[in-house]
Order: sequence, then structure tokens, then C-alpha cells
Amino acid sequence: MNISLTEEQQMIQDMANKFAESELAPVAAKLDEGEGQEIFQTNIKQLADLGFMGLNVNAEYGGVEAGAVAFSLAVTEIAKACASTAVTTSVTNMVAEVIQAVGNESQKQYYLPKICSGEYLAGGFCLTEASAGSDPAGMKTTAIRDGDDYVLNGTKLYITSGTIAGVFVVWAVTDPRAQKGKGISCFLVEANTPGMTIGKSEDKMGQKASPTNEVHFENCRIPASAMMGQENKGFAIAVGELAGGRIGIGSLALGIGLAAMDYAREYIKERHQFGQPLSNFQGLQWMLAERYTDLEAARLLLMNAASIKEQGLAFGAAASMAKLFASEKANQACYDALQMLGGAGYIKEYPLERMARDVRITSIYEGTSEIQKVIIARDLLA
Repeated sequence: MNISLTEEQQMIQDMANKFAESELAPVAAKLDEGEGQEIFQTNIKQLADLGFMGLNVNAEYGGVEAGAVAFSLAVTEIAKACASTAVTTSVTNMVAEVIQAVGNESQKQYYLPKICSGEYLAGGFCLTEASAGSDPAGMKTTAIRDGDDYVLNGTKLYITSGTIAGVFVVWAVTDPRAQKGKGISCFLVEANTPGMTIGKSEDKMGQKASPTNEVHFENCRIPASAMMGQENKGFAIAVGELAGGRIGIGSLALGIGLAAMDYAREYIKERHQFGQPLSNFQGLQWMLAERYTDLEAARLLLMNAASIKEQGLAFGAAASMAKLFASEKANQACYDALQMLGGAGYIKEYPLERMARDVRITSIYEGTSEIQKVIIARDLLA
């Protein structure tokens, strides 16, 4: 079994690493303080220029056709430096893949080049609502047919890149009489469409540079041609694409966890107590050994899920396993790394407190750890 990277995958990983170290790492703390939104957006555009917003999109639409493994590698490297940039990269790639998978040719020709090139800085994935988070089939947003249009009404919550997205993939109920989850359709809604408003950016615990917003629809009229796929068949699209998104979030978590442990490792080699480096103490050595082993296992789970996806096989359970394990172990890695720094880990001068805040959400968004367990169990019992 060959698990080594191809030349192209290695090149993309190296390119992401170099960009992250030179452009993202120096400004990550500043962005976390709520400053430098222009810098954040500039970096997003530069990543698009390098091809990172269409990693699994066909070349005819402006993508690089690098595949799911390369996507996972790139997100991990970006997340080592800046989790906010990584989540924007991950979600934008997911939006592009939705359009490529279920959009018609006209939709793909129009939207994908704009996303891949950075003309649209980001894409928005509008699924979650107040009463439809872990249970997205319970959404209340409606899309009522009116002649050649649909009229959208409702509110979506926690939408990544709300203020900078150029286009949103939006799910809404088109047949309220249908069985739960069966009357939902999927639409493409461009930014600044009359009747759509973006709420203020949420003041979050972590990943502060990435804007997260409510998106409101009030008599928002869109053409019937904005629908992707078949009417009332949109929920299956959401379920399928969330699986791909979980590879992205698992990879993001892995990157943060690795960055935290790398920093702690170097710190304990330099810091002295009781007349010797902290790295001489077996307790800290075992912490390092356990956490790096966990993160290596997470990497292999992510590579496995991405490889299965590239082969066109059912990868949902593998993606849930990878996301569950990677996000939980990355959380543990960040907290252990902070512990290894002692009091210094709690001080903003050091990056561990930021990493601990940034990683926390990875076991929540794109499906909580509890939901991943439900998915895995259902697959095992099917």
C-alpha cells in the first residue's frame, strides 16, 4: 500500500507551507485582535491567485484539479499559521465543489471561474438555522414559486464569510407539505441581491478574522434558474457536501494541533527548571509522544477519507471518523501544549492561548462530534 504523496501533492503542500509561513503567520496575532481585515482579504485573494480556492475543481472552470488529498494537505498547512484563513479556504472550496457537482453547465461556467480566481473572495454555505443546526432537515426558510421566480424568506445562522462572499449556496423549503427533509431545494444567491441582508459579524471566541454572520432573506426574489439540481431534492446535496467539508475541518484541526505541539516542543527544549531543560522530564516527553502519535493517526484518517473520495467511492463514514478523531485530538493537543508552557501558555504574548481558542470550534462546526458518532454508528449498523 503506497501512502506517499505524488509530485503534485507535494508541490501543493510545499507551496501552502511557504505562503503560510511568509504571509499568514506574521499577521495571525494581529488578525486575532480584530485588526487588519484588509490584510486578511488580501491574503485570501493571493491564495486564490495561487489556485487554492479551486483545488478540486476542473481546469475548464478555472480550478487546478489537484484532488481531495491535495485539498486536505493545503488546509492543514494554512491552518498551522492562521485558522481564520484556513476555514475561509475550506468553506470556499466546499461551495465550489457543490456547484461543480450539481450545478448545470451555465451555473458552472459563470460561478466557478469567479470563485477560483478570487473575483468572488469567498463562497457562503447557507444551511444552519436557529432550529436547524444538528438537524438541518428542520429548516424553516422557504422558497415559494412565483411565476419565473422564487421568493426566499428566512434567516440562516453562523454563515462563514458572510460579509465577503460573492455567492451563497442556500437551502430552503420549497414544499412545506412534504415529509421532513424531502421538500428542500438548493439555490445560488449572489451577494447584494435585493431582499438579502448580512448581519453584523459575530464576536467569537476564536477564528476571529473569519467573518461569521446571520444572513436574512425578506421577500428576496431570485430567478428559477438559480436552483441547483432538482426541485425538492436539495437535502441530499447538503448531506453529501457536508461530508467533503468534514475533511476540510478535520484537516484544519490537524494543522492547529500540529502548530501547537511544534511550538511547545521547541519551548520545553529551551526552558529550564531544576537546573535542566524541561524536555529532560519524562512526563513532558510522554505528552509529546502521545499527542504526536494522535495527530499522525488523524493525518492518516484524513488521507484515507480524501483518497476514498478521490476514487469516487462512498466516503461519508470515513470523513466523519477523520473529522471526529482529528478535531478531538487537536483540541487535546492544544490544551496539552498550553499546559507544557505553564503560565506562559496563558499569556497572549505566546500563540498557545489563541490556538486553544481557534481549535475549540472544530469539534462543533460541520457537524458536532456527537453527530459524527451518530453518522458512524448508522453506517456500521446499516
